[in-house]
Amino acid sequence: MAISKAFIASLLISLLVLQLVEADVEVSNKKNGPYGPKIDCGTACIARCRLSSRPNLCHRACGTCCTTCNCVPPGTYGNYDKCKCYAGLTTHGGRRKCP
Repeated sequence: MAISKAFIASLLISLLVLQLVEADVEVSNKKNGPYGPKIDCGTACIARCRLSSRPNLCHRACGTCCTTCNCVPPGTYGNYDKCKCYAGLTTHGGRRKCP
C-alpha cells in the first residue's frame, strides 16, 4: 500500500514537472518565434520600403510578411533567396504579396 501511494505521488510530481517544462518551451517560442529570434519588423520594413512609390502600401504588406516569416530580405528590392518564406507568400491572384 505504501509503495502504491509513493508511486502515485511520484507520478503526479513527474506530470507537474513535465507540464512546467512544456509551458517554458511555449513561452520561449513566443519570444523567439518559429523561425528564430524575433526581428524588429518596423525597422526592417522602413529600410525595405524607403524607395517605394507607395510607401504606406509597402509598409503594410511588408509588416504582414515580416510578422508571418520573421525575416525581411536585405535591400529595397529582390534578394528573395535570403528569405524563402517571404518570397513564397502570394496574393489570391498568385502575385507576390511581399514587396
